[in-house]
Amino acid sequence: MGYKKYLYIAIRAAIDAGKEIMNIYQNPASDFGIEQKADNSPLTLADKASNKLIVDALSVTPFPILSEEEKQIPYEERKKWKLFWMVDPLDGTKEFIKKNGEFTVNIALIEKGVPVLGVIYVPVRKELYFANDSIGAYKLADVDCTLQPSMADIHAKCVRLPMASAHQGIVVVASRSHQTEDTARYIDNLRKRGQPVTLISSGSSLKICLVAEGSADIYPRFAPTMEWDTAAGHAIAKAAGCNVFYIDEKTPIKYNKENLTNPWFVVKPISSIC
Repeated sequence: MGYKKYLYIAIRAAIDAGKEIMNIYQNPASDFGIEQKADNSPLTLADKASNKLIVDALSVTPFPILSEEEKQIPYEERKKWKLFWMVDPLDGTKEFIKKNGEFTVNIALIEKGVPVLGVIYVPVRKELYFANDSIGAYKLADVDCTLQPSMADIHAKCVRLPMASAHQGIVVVASRSHQTEDTARYIDNLRKRGQPVTLISSGSSLKICLVAEGSADIYPRFAPTMEWDTAAGHAIAKAAGCNVFYIDEKTPIKYNKENLTNPWFVVKPISSIC
């Protein structure tokens, strides 16, 4: 089943949530209402507003929802889910607080542990990435948030991923906020293969999108992430001919585990020689 009819619902939810986020982001009087969660990660008014809008929008579908901000669902219940939404209403909250624009809205549909639909919206840049197994992966630039275009209108203006790439050597994208010694070692090993290596930094799920679109060749992540951080990007990468692999670089990671923490992973094209 392609689940195409649910893709537009997720796209609209992501764009509308992005508008809510930007209302807070651009308000000079806002202090963002920053709180610290139990894991010491930040939570803002924008996280809460985005989450409410998305959960309300997706509630019209027959699938349960697992959101970062509403994750207290016992595994005994979750493990029975064959199909469900996984949501990160504001991925890159630290980037949001820094006001560097590198934060996203992530919505994914998971079937038996595999992302089959993904939507990522970048509110500051007004860029939309979306994918479904049956139609492929796409990017739409300069989204007009004041309109509600049909799916046909969106398709008419978007480009299919991956896009043509003209860069030389190996382009590696890494986390702007979570660099580790293991990541540095991995990049050094790439340099030993004889090709020039260029390193670029980015925040949030944008790193996966850069590989999916062809702007980067590989994204190694040897630091903690949660399933909702990667699910939407994983769906987009997969539909663009890439995947999110365990560190063996052969086995795709899975979702809805008892422990929702991701393993260390590498994002790269399936045909990559990296």
